[in-house]
Amino acid sequence: MPDAVEHLVGMQAQSPNAPYVGLWSRLTSFAVDDLVTAITDRTLVRSSLMRGTIHLVSAADCLALHPLTRTILERAVRGGPGLPAAGVLEEVLAEAAGLLAEQPRSLAELRRLLGDRRPDQDPEALGRAARYLLPLVHVPPKGLWGHSGQARLTTVRAWLGRDVQPHGDPAAMLRRYLAGYGPASVKDVQTWSGLPGWRATFAQLDLDTFRDERGTELFDLPDAPLPDPDTPAPVRLLPEYDNCLRSHTDRLRVMSAESWAALFATKNDAPMPAFLVDGFVRGIWRLKADRRTATIVIRPFTPLTKRHAAAVVAEAERLLAFAAPHLDVRSVQVE
Repeated sequence: MPDAVEHLVGMQAQSPNAPYVGLWSRLTSFAVDDLVTAITDRTLVRSSLMRGTIHLVSAADCLALHPLTRTILERAVRGGPGLPAAGVLEEVLAEAAGLLAEQPRSLAELRRLLGDRRPDQDPEALGRAARYLLPLVHVPPKGLWGHSGQARLTTVRAWLGRDVQPHGDPAAMLRRYLAGYGPASVKDVQTWSGLPGWRATFAQLDLDTFRDERGTELFDLPDAPLPDPDTPAPVRLLPEYDNCLRSHTDRLRVMSAESWAALFATKNDAPMPAFLVDGFVRGIWRLKADRRTATIVIRPFTPLTKRHAAAVVAEAERLLAFAAPHLDVRSVQVE
């Protein structure tokens, strides 16, 4: 299972349960406890990386990707109100790293402690600087299936016993991306990573090139597999923020313009979980559960054929057996 997370170069995870559903949808044998164990034993960690968002990654990828994605986080804080001058900022970051290494803390706790030490500074700005400029890990129980509550952070070094790598390797990151998502364009890897300036890195590598239907130049690793266009694509239920929908610039490659508008018509570009039929988004789903019952509600964007509707319901029932195995009352509703 950690190999699957590495193949995807991480999974977006600000919704803590999303990676569980994402792995369940991809792997033939996967249980909740598999990921719980990998997070608690620190094989996998949650950290802010690509696009400045929280990702579930392997410990090795956490160390390797932080120096590459640091500029994204720096942009979020540099020039913000109340940020201390450079010399003072370095002192603040050292103090924050020490406080977080002592024990994981929430951002509210960290702001208070830093503010107590530096009453002449804006505690909000101090906490923001630490949050974005230090390599940090979100520690469990946040991120474990069924757990909620306040996020707590510690430093990468305190959690993994190692510092992040001093320098990033953009070429290695690009190869990893193409292995998981190629063929892809220069804009695609920019959309996925949140980082500009990839064209020079593409030029360094020996890659196969293609053109899509609109003439966009695509790249892939030499001899990478290219499935036949008629390869069947089974029904899949995807979590919110799934890599399938976040790793390319052109989202119309897996959904119609109408589906795109319906899926992303939410605050902060935060879609509902989607389901795929024949490899394309055809609607959304949601899980409703309490102590006794669990229901998955399916809402197609357009009417489904009987065969497709039956396949979606069957996949939803399979997800219920994964997500709520302890409940005797499980059902699927199609709106």
